[in-house]
Amino acid sequence: MKKVTLDNYMDSHYIHRSNWLRAAVLGANDGIISVSSLAIGVAAASATREPVVLATVAGLVAGALSMAAGEYVSVSSQTDTEKADIEREKKELLEMPEEELHILAQIYEQRGLKSETAMLVAQELTEADALGTHIRDELGINEITKANPIQAALASGASFLVGGVLPLAVILFAPIPQMEYWLYASTIIFLMILGATAAKTGGSSIKKAILRITVWGTIAMGLSALVGYLFGVQV
Repeated sequence: MKKVTLDNYMDSHYIHRSNWLRAAVLGANDGIISVSSLAIGVAAASATREPVVLATVAGLVAGALSMAAGEYVSVSSQTDTEKADIEREKKELLEMPEEELHILAQIYEQRGLKSETAMLVAQELTEADALGTHIRDELGINEITKANPIQAALASGASFLVGGVLPLAVILFAPIPQMEYWLYASTIIFLMILGATAAKTGGSSIKKAILRITVWGTIAMGLSALVGYLFGVQV
């Protein structure tokens, strides 16, 4: 059995995957559901394959770019906030070190340490790395959870493309009269596979992940089909 050390301790945990896994699952899920829902809505109002394919390809490209750009902007905003807080913390450590020390001690005391022990820990950690300690324990920012805009954007955009290509393949080969039903059935299967894969990668419940993702996928596709039937014009 491999000896557990500080260097390999996190190898058996999943939290370090949370950032890219969240973006990848969100992208793939959005790709599958968005493209399928769009195609179902158009197919419900179309008698030919061409409009469905055109709308699907346009939605696939636009969706992937939108997901990547949106994820980058969103995570960049989080990163900017983290940087601003770190700069503020630097200033506070210079201007009021005693107050910051007591705040740190109070944090450790709230976590269960006795007041004397909490102050001793706060003093020793402050001497070792004051800023790093406050960033980690006061602001809650660490290397595992730190935002990475490029990684999130690539994971989200690429996974949207992969997810969206699956229903596109069904659209290219499924018969026009029953295309909505082919899309629904195949999308549910794709979502179940995605849910199981995400749960396995993240170490969570597979059943719960499959149930959650298929229920919301069914709602989205059902509403899209309803819109297509109610407002669609045969094209």
